[in-house]
Amino acid sequence: MAVATKAELEEQNAVRLERYRKVTQRSFMMAGVAFVAVGLGALGPSYSEGDIGIPVVVAALAGLGLLLWFYLRLVREGLDGGAPRRDIVLSGAVTAALGSMILTNPVWCIIPAFWVSAVVLSPVSRRRIAALCTGTAAFCAVLATISAERNFDNGNVSWLKTLPVFFVVFLASCLLVAWVNRYQRRMWDMHLEAYAARDAVARLAVTEERLRFSRDLHDLLGHSLSLIAVKSELALRMAETDPARAGAEMADVRTAAREALREVRAAVRGYRAVELDAELAGVRAVLEAAGVRCTADEPPADLPSEVGAVLAWVIREGATNVIKHSEARRCTVSLTVYGHAVVLEMRNDGVRPRGAETPGSGLIGLEERVAVLGGEINAGRHGRDGFLLRAVVPLPAGGAGPAGESAGEPVRAAGTER
Repeated sequence: MAVATKAELEEQNAVRLERYRKVTQRSFMMAGVAFVAVGLGALGPSYSEGDIGIPVVVAALAGLGLLLWFYLRLVREGLDGGAPRRDIVLSGAVTAALGSMILTNPVWCIIPAFWVSAVVLSPVSRRRIAALCTGTAAFCAVLATISAERNFDNGNVSWLKTLPVFFVVFLASCLLVAWVNRYQRRMWDMHLEAYAARDAVARLAVTEERLRFSRDLHDLLGHSLSLIAVKSELALRMAETDPARAGAEMADVRTAAREALREVRAAVRGYRAVELDAELAGVRAVLEAAGVRCTADEPPADLPSEVGAVLAWVIREGATNVIKHSEARRCTVSLTVYGHAVVLEMRNDGVRPRGAETPGSGLIGLEERVAVLGGEINAGRHGRDGFLLRAVVPLPAGGAGPAGESAGEPVRAAGTER
């Protein structure tokens, strides 16, 4: 039966994190291509008006390609922990060279802001971000003022009026792109923290279970083994002087050893048993950790242990299939006592198209388990994109059902949502 292991869930979390990493990097790549396209669009008018020649056009094209490469590198290394200072300095030099094109067309002012948006993805203090934006705005403002002096009003441009206006505009633009990208960086950090938290919770749960198991074993065997040790020493001392008493003590040792063995076996069976309420809680936690909102009924009271164990296996397999074979966003688990049978229905949305998944052997194993108790199970698509897993397990003859049950009248457990 296909049951999701801890390693499989960790792999799914890693795949989900890698998918989000690719989506984030692609969004930045699209932004970089858009910025470069603006620069390319500004080359045509400048060349047609005779402001620049072929060598400048070739140099600008090479600079845009190099800056795009640096941009993607700064984004990747910034998200992975921080870009090296060498890449920041070299990309800044390329940006400054391209920034001189502001003298031919003011549209080139977007290139320095484009560079700032990549640099702030690395861990940078607010003071350094403010200094970076201020320096970039001052650089662009000076070049834009010179460009305005060359192209407007026959050169009669007041620097005292024009330069401050340009500086404020460029500073606001740099601060805006820096804030947007820092916000995206925080979202990426939150995904990393959530991934690390899931791993830490899993390891902590394993550690706590080991501690609980060791504590229970100590409580079970501590007294029995102490009793065996004391009576064995007593029997050893009396073996020659009082053989009858020694024999009686060894009989007590045998009884204590058998009782200890019985308790250990009972404890191991308890650990190995699949409890319905524990499985429901575990399934809710796993599904919601995978982004699936889960609503589940509380198990009916006084349910026979063998019936509860089988239903727990059905719920476990159903949750595994929801995670592995669907893109579900919601899952509901209902438990209904109808007459002398318990009906379990597990529904989820987000079923993938037919043929997208290879059927496994999990449902076959469930059918075998349910058939042992005389029940039946069926599963299939339900509605447009839903899936229904339904198991009917009869209650043992003469078994006490939940209080208030009458023949032919369903008794539904109260639903809880987490």
